[in-house]
Amino acid sequence: MKVTVLVFSIFLFSGFAPRLEGQSSKKATTVAAPIPPQIAAAQKVFVSNGGGESIEALTDGLLLDGGPDRPYNEFYTAIKGWGHYDLASSPAEADIVFEVSWVFTPPNAFTNPNAKLSIGDAYPLGELKVGIIDPKTHITLWTIKESIRGALMLSNRNKNFEQAMNTVVTRVRSLVQPVANTSGAGIN
Repeated sequence: MKVTVLVFSIFLFSGFAPRLEGQSSKKATTVAAPIPPQIAAAQKVFVSNGGGESIEALTDGLLLDGGPDRPYNEFYTAIKGWGHYDLASSPAEADIVFEVSWVFTPPNAFTNPNAKLSIGDAYPLGELKVGIIDPKTHITLWTIKESIRGALMLSNRNKNFEQAMNTVVTRVRSLVQPVANTSGAGIN
């Protein structure tokens, strides 16, 4: 019995040892793909209102303050205040176009009659989206999306909108002025 176990063990380990060794020595690495150079090189930008859902039409102005153009107005103001870009008056004058939109995401209970929505649910209100477009080729170079968390109180929904907008603007800035990666590793 001991000899059979010994022979089986030798067979088992000799047959699988090279494969196991090869698998464990491979380490998955992720290399950060390049950011399109047009984004960092741009000096003039055009901010476009990509539209989307009308906040007022959906809720008669009760979902968020600021009306349906709030995402466009706030993004435009943030880019202008940053001072990194000159704002073009038309896409033809711009090096890149920022297309800002907002899409309402109804809670599951709105679309699924069998789902239950409790008063404490913080469903997403929607998604802010900024597409970065090359106006010469009309190709989308990059897209940034950020969910807007829902809340029971209007003031908290407005804060959540501001937080999502700040995240989007921060991500645009990081594309233009990326933080140096000193660890030598890629994106996790």
